[in-house]
Parts: sequence; structure tokens; C-alpha cells
Amino acid sequence: MSTTPLPLWTRKASAQRSAWYLGLTTFSILVLELAAIRWIGSQIRVFAYFANLVLMAVFLGMGLGVALGRRYPHLFEWVFPALLVLAAVLALADPIGLMNMGFPDPSISLWGADVRMVSFGQFCLATLVVVGLFWLVTLVFLLMAIPVGWWFGQLPPLRAYTYDLLGSLIGVLAFTAVAALHLPPAVWFGLGLLPLAWVSRRWWAAFGIGVILLTGWASQGAWFSPYNRIDLSTDDFFAGEGQPPNPVARPEYKLSVNRDFHQHLLDLSTATVSQEPPDALRARVQKIYEIPFRLTPQRDRALVVGAGTGNDAAAALRAGFAHVSCVEIDPVILRLGREKHPEQPYAHSGVRLINNDARAYFEQNHTDQYDVVCYGLVDSHAMFSALSTLRLDNYLYTVEGLRSGWKHVAPGGIMSVSFSVFAGDWMLLRLNNTLLEATGLPPVVVMHGYNYGVTFLVGRELVPQTVQATTDFPVHVLPEMEIRIPTDDWPFLYLRPDTVPYAYLTVLTLILVTALVAVRQTFGADLLTSRRFDPVLFLMGAAFLLLETRMVTELSLLFGSTWIVNASVFAGVLVMVLLANGYVIRRTPSRIQPWYVPLVISLLAVWWLGAGMLNQFSLLTRGILGGLLFALPVFFAGIIVSTLLKRAKDVPGALGSNILGSVVGGCLEYLSMYAGLRKMTLLAIALYLTAYLIVARQTAQPEAAEAALPREADA
Repeated sequence: MSTTPLPLWTRKASAQRSAWYLGLTTFSILVLELAAIRWIGSQIRVFAYFANLVLMAVFLGMGLGVALGRRYPHLFEWVFPALLVLAAVLALADPIGLMNMGFPDPSISLWGADVRMVSFGQFCLATLVVVGLFWLVTLVFLLMAIPVGWWFGQLPPLRAYTYDLLGSLIGVLAFTAVAALHLPPAVWFGLGLLPLAWVSRRWWAAFGIGVILLTGWASQGAWFSPYNRIDLSTDDFFAGEGQPPNPVARPEYKLSVNRDFHQHLLDLSTATVSQEPPDALRARVQKIYEIPFRLTPQRDRALVVGAGTGNDAAAALRAGFAHVSCVEIDPVILRLGREKHPEQPYAHSGVRLINNDARAYFEQNHTDQYDVVCYGLVDSHAMFSALSTLRLDNYLYTVEGLRSGWKHVAPGGIMSVSFSVFAGDWMLLRLNNTLLEATGLPPVVVMHGYNYGVTFLVGRELVPQTVQATTDFPVHVLPEMEIRIPTDDWPFLYLRPDTVPYAYLTVLTLILVTALVAVRQTFGADLLTSRRFDPVLFLMGAAFLLLETRMVTELSLLFGSTWIVNASVFAGVLVMVLLANGYVIRRTPSRIQPWYVPLVISLLAVWWLGAGMLNQFSLLTRGILGGLLFALPVFFAGIIVSTLLKRAKDVPGALGSNILGSVVGGCLEYLSMYAGLRKMTLLAIALYLTAYLIVARQTAQPEAAEAALPREADA
């Protein structure tokens, strides 16, 4: 313990107020964690695809900070300058070349962010930048968690844990409300920094104003939905080299999502296309959008999946469809389409806008039939949660997801799937085979090349000759070739076949090695024998992150991959842990080994059943069953963790070990890209059982020593 006088926040807080300050601090940590995950992904393009790297940095920082808080409370004074440095790096990401930084790994298609470095030096530079940013985030949250470690050393363990969980829960709910209101990053960071400034009450909290100003400056002109940063700019897409664009009644735009091009808002109306002088490119793009809607004689009802700003809906209306249902998950993109699209398709009386996840819409409206089910270019460019390597659209392009869409095709109708095959022929073959497996029919592929894309067409009465007669583009039926296709258990559409993820492995190895060094410095060189390190809680943390990840991914199959589902899962987990903690406060188990039995049984039920089996039931029934299915293992694990924390001699070290275990769980989650999601439940069971064996051994040693005492006395 340092002989330097304690910081003001430790001396002014009475025992009664310490719990209040602890809750305020964990509220700030949760808000700033979610804010950092979202803002980093929108400022540095590659992190939009790897949000769980930021989550791992947060967990590592919190684990180290909690463990160090009791010994080094003065470190907290550096949190505001460190946040300002992080905010400055992110705000200046564009001029210093980080915004469009590539990731040198061929294993995943990232819309061009997956560059293939031509030199070892470039590879090292890109890898070190990613790892350096990881550690900058880790440092910020290490400093932020210092007061948590201090107060856990001053308060009764379970009382401190209760306020920790309550602060986290309110933080999740507050950030959810901010996201629902589509507020910008300056508000996110202001919400998180205010309680920290209240706890500190020192002049250096003024650095927080700089953080807010920097985030506001870097976000000016953008819209923020619950999922994306959205930028809109006027666009002369049809302007030829050296010639002005065709005159249009309303301006056309380019829409970008998380710094990636997403779509154009185009005027493809018959009046504009037929103007003089003729615009061959505009006429060509008009034909591409209208391909699926010109192939069916019955033109009553159409469904557009991933409707975006309305290009596909406008094509359906031009083709004569009377009713067009448009499903789009992002509410801000829908609003911009309604306000800005030059053809104004969303103002048409026959158009119905549905702000929902497509899989959820399919299940919730399972009797609806359409003459055309048209998948727009549904590419989210980002993860759908902070806990998973999955992207927002992954479950749309699985065998089960496409089969759900196929069930909504009316007799004589067709299903259309447009997708960019910029990644290579493997993407073309994977989508072709997935559609073949989902529908039982070989897709007809139109090779139009718009946005590097093709359009797959499937219909019970559709033949290539019919398609070729209606279009000038090459039409093919591809042979089925061997390639792994995405399913709900392995929904990784963007994972390249037959590649070694060497950059992933390098980054994760560097993170684990440097994290091990930091942990050894925190807990002592004799890591596994140090009293500060708790191996049981470490393993419980690793298993719990895998369990929580599985909850997010599985429940998205029941209710859709929406921000409401994600927020509900995070809040539900915290509520169940709070209930478990309350149970332990009132009735502390004398032995924790028996609680591993219902924990493992409930996890086996999760592994065996899976949320997909519940889709056969009504929405209310699947909500109740799905909630129970995933709530029980969280509750049982929570009882074990709370009991261990109550018994711990070094509570900050025990809690830090638990949080650090989550870092390892975050690395293990990447194994799902190869083994599938269901096997992550089995891995979680293995980690829990290993923790059980350690507990059993620790319990047996004192009992054996106690049993030996009478014999020694007799001797």
C-alpha cells in the first residue's frame, strides 16, 4: 500500500456512500464500454467487423483495474487524460490513416477491408496497430475500474457485488434508451463521463469535456441508428467521364454505413430513363433492379427483404405490383429512404414499411404468401452485438434462413437473392449451393455485375430460357461443387474456404501473451500459486462469456437480430445474476459442488434443444420457453460465483480473476467459426466441469488434513 495520502474520493466516501459510488462507477463503465464498442467501429473501419476485440480489451482492463484498485487507488486520476488520448486517436483516425486501415487476413471477406499485404513490414504494421489500439482501450478501462477494486476491498463482498450489478444493469438500460432515440456519440460519452466526474470531483475531470467535443466533431453530419453510423452525400453515379449527369427531378445520394459504401439512392423512373440524350448506364441499372419483378405474370404482392432506402421497392412498383411489403432492420435507413429517395417509393399507398429483422418477420407472419420474395443486397458491414463474431445479416443467408423465405413464395412465384461476389468465385458457389439446399431447386444466376453482384432466381416453374428471354445479361445454372454452406449452427457466410487465418492467430496470440505478462505483474510471478489469482472464478468467467454469447446468437433466431433482443439479453443476464446474488445473501449454500449438477444439466438442454426448435411455437410460448432455457444456467452459475466471492479472502483479486477469464472466453469464441455454435456450449460445460474438479480438490484437502489430526494426536 502506498504511503501517499489517499485520493479525495476514497476519503470523502463513508461506508454508506461507498456502495452508491460503486454503482455510479459501474454504470459509467457499462455505458462507456458500449459507447466505445460502437464508436470505435464507426471510426476505424476494421473494428466494425471485430467488435468483440474491443469487448475483450474492456474485460481485460476491468480485470486488471479491479485487482489493482486496493493497492493503487491514485491511478484513477489518469482516467480522464487516457480517455482524451483515445478520443483524439479515434477522432483523427481519417487524417492519420487508421479509418480505412486494412486487415491482412484472407480468411474473411470484409468488403475490401481484408487487404492482402504485399510485404512483411506492412503486415507487422497493421497487426501492431490493431494490438496497440486494443491495449489503449485496455488501459482506459483499467484506470476506470480502479475505484471498483477499492470499494470491493472496503465493503462486504456480496453487498458490493449487488451494487456492481445494479449499476451495470441501469447502464445497459440507459444506453439502450440513448440508442433508441438515435442520439450521437457525444451524448453517449457525456452520459458515461458525468458519474465519473462526480466520483472524482477533481480538476482533471475537465478532460472529459475534450472527449465530448472530439466525439461531437468527428460525428458531425452523420446519423446514428441503434446499429450503424450512417453518412449520406449527394452522388453523381451516372455522370460519365467529362459529361454532366442526366437531369433529375430530385437529387441522388450515396449512403455509407460505418464508413463503407452501402447503397445508392437512384432515380430509375421511366420518365428519367427515357430522357434525351439516352443514358445507357441508367437504363441498364433499371433493368437489373427490375429482373425479379418482370418474371412472374402474377404481380399482386411482393416482399423486399433488406429494403434499405427503397430501390427494390421502386422497381416493384414500376413493374406493376399493387402491394409491396418492405422489411428493413435499421429504422434510420428507412427514414432516410422515406425522406430522400428521388422516386419516393415509400410514399406510395401500396407500400408497407416493416422495421424488423427478416428472420423474425418470416416466423411471425408465417402464413403470408408473395409473388416475389426479393432479397436486396443485405450486407450489414458490422457485427450485431458486442459479444459475437456474427454479423447482422448472417442468419439471413443460412440454409434455414433462406428456407424460411422460400416458404413465403406463392405458387408460380419466385425468390430472388442479389449479392456481391466481389470476394471471389467461392462466394458465388456458396450462395448457389445454399439456395439449392434450402429450396431443392437449382438457382438461375444472372451475371449482371452491378456492384460486383449477381442475382440468384428460384421458382418452381422458372427455367433459364425464360430468364434469358427477359434480360440481356448472361444467365447460368451453376454445377454443384464441394464447399461448406452456412447453417444456423455455422452461419459464417463470409468465411473463405481453405484459408489459414494467420492475422487473426497473430493478433490473438499477441493479445494473450501480453495479457499474460500484465496478469503476472498484477497477481505475481507465481501466477497459479498466488493467493490473488482464483483459477475457479477464472474458469467460471471464461465459460460464462461463451454462455452469454450463445444466448445472444440463439435468441436472435427466436426474436430477430435486433437491438431490442440484444439489450434484453444483456439486461436479462444481469437480472438473473442479481437474483442469484440475492439468493446467496439470504441462504448461502454450505457446499457449491451440488450446484454444478443443475448447471451442467441445463447447459446440456441448451445444447440438445437449441432455440431453433422453439420456432414451431407461438411468439409468446417461444418467449417463455426460450427465456427459461437460457435463464436457468445463468442463475445456477450466478449462485456459484456469488458464493465463491463471499468466501474469497481477496475479493478484488477474485473478481479480477473472473473478469480476466472472460478475455479467454472471448478468444475461445472465435473457435465457433470452425466448430460451429452448438459446440461452444459443450466447451462451456468442459470449463465449468474443470472448475468443479478444482473446487472438489480444494475442498478435499482441508477435509483430509482435518481427518488426519486425530490419528497424529493418537500417535
